[in-house]
Amino acid sequence: MLQQITRGIRITVRTSFQGTFYKNYTMHFAFGYIVTIENQSKDSVQLTSRHWKIKDSLSRTEHVDGEGVIGKKPVLKPGESHTYTSGCLLRSSFGSMSGSFTMVNFRTARHFGVSIPTFKLSAPFALN
Repeated sequence: MLQQITRGIRITVRTSFQGTFYKNYTMHFAFGYIVTIENQSKDSVQLTSRHWKIKDSLSRTEHVDGEGVIGKKPVLKPGESHTYTSGCLLRSSFGSMSGSFTMVNFRTARHFGVSIPTFKLSAPFALN
């Protein structure tokens, strides 16, 4: 489990290996991750967008941008949190993800970035 706090917003990430499968004659490795976004600030905020940088051990990098998370743009009052589960596919048995969320502070109406800590994705058998 990894944690990072940016401007009073705590991001916690837990990862899991989900298995392998073939797609278009290529082996893929499936990983899941659970992200918790906790508002430890004094202001209400809303997550508006996300940016992910996904890297595998074969030197492939993919950037993913989008609105909200899993179709939602959660509003978090002070002390509230939002947890969601998602996943990604890699063509290698290990890699990493990092990124950021864009939030808006309701009191100031200003947007600000929240860092997502870099987390490793690894199949258990790849570490031997």
